[in-house]
Amino acid sequence: MNDYGFIEDESYAASLDENDPLANMRDRFHVPGDTIYLLGNSLGLMPRDAEISVTRVMGEWRDLGIRGWLEGNPPWFWLAERLGETAAPLVGARPDEVVCTGTTTANIHSLVSTFYRPEGKRTKIIAGELDFPTDIYALKSQIALRGLDWREHLVLLPGGADGYMDEENIIRAMKEDVALALLPSVFYRSGQLLDLGRLAAAAHERGIRIGLDCSHSVGIMPHEFDEWGIDFAVWCSYKYLNGGPGAPAFIYINSSHFEREPGLAGWFGYAKERQFDLKLDFDHARSAGGWQISSTGILGAAALEGALSIICDKGIEHIREKSLKMTSYLIYLVDELLSQEPYCFEVATPREPARRGGHVAIKREKKALKIKEALLMRGVIADFRPPDIIRLAPSPLFTSYGEIRAVARHLREIIDRGEHRQIQTSRKLIT
Repeated sequence: MNDYGFIEDESYAASLDENDPLANMRDRFHVPGDTIYLLGNSLGLMPRDAEISVTRVMGEWRDLGIRGWLEGNPPWFWLAERLGETAAPLVGARPDEVVCTGTTTANIHSLVSTFYRPEGKRTKIIAGELDFPTDIYALKSQIALRGLDWREHLVLLPGGADGYMDEENIIRAMKEDVALALLPSVFYRSGQLLDLGRLAAAAHERGIRIGLDCSHSVGIMPHEFDEWGIDFAVWCSYKYLNGGPGAPAFIYINSSHFEREPGLAGWFGYAKERQFDLKLDFDHARSAGGWQISSTGILGAAALEGALSIICDKGIEHIREKSLKMTSYLIYLVDELLSQEPYCFEVATPREPARRGGHVAIKREKKALKIKEALLMRGVIADFRPPDIIRLAPSPLFTSYGEIRAVARHLREIIDRGEHRQIQTSRKLIT
């Protein structure tokens, strides 16, 4: 598939960079020297805008102390809601339906505890064996907290032989005994993008609530949560949003659910105008902000404030357009230069643009981990997912087409020279 008319030589890659309308965005990031960074799907690079916003807030803390909660610029007290308003257009939501709070797994616990109400024959949750494990850990524990056995009440759908999840199988599993479905937008290993609107419609036709983990899609493509009718969603901000390691996450609550009682209550979810009345009866804000539990980590949120400004400046549609072109180019190079003997790499990500997220998984049955380590020794930052996947995530904001072409060259040279055979290290704690 070469709908773009790609050519494999390096001069062609240089011409792509010369005509790239987003090429100047790279200057707004700190790119580690002598590296090709293809891991924005795991941790985005530091935006210079984030550095500026954190420095500003550090100064407010220094100069204002506790007064920063109301006198900061913007006031810290409403920063989580302000960031939610900024992020809302990225996911097709109303400003009050998104808030920056917590962490991804904690937010899954919070929202599942709100929306999972086993009653009568509706006691089951649908998820998938290909989901990121933290989602499954959370679901198992939420089921156990209700005195139920996850082996009976968690429907874990298997992936196909191709490593993908079939939407038809998900819909077939939406039976009368299902109360909730929690699905990823993009699968972390393969990069497969689900048809989220179709799945939401099928769930609601069957009386099932549906939530999404969009950690591998927000910031790299548009979403339409309100249009699709999603009930709730969570996502992290340290991947494609470039919010920094351990940056605060986001939640989305469809406005039709604002009157629901949060499953996990905390004082920062109290109606803002009365929060410091310090009443013992909980009255949550009628917005996504009502699902906050603890006070906002202001320094982490400040970094995200600067990072989001870059996404908003360029527009998520333009980012998606370039992302699809870059991943298509990478797939083309794997096919042209790396698919035959002795290289034997296989594209393990859907080739259809509408089914693809922001990264490309390449599969090699032998020595994939050692090849990833050999790439690292050459300054190429990628990662490995067992048993045989190397993930490559070109960022539309700081990766060049020339770097993508160089990675193909590095992979050929590693195999040609047998560099991977010299790697003796076992798997590291982080791969």
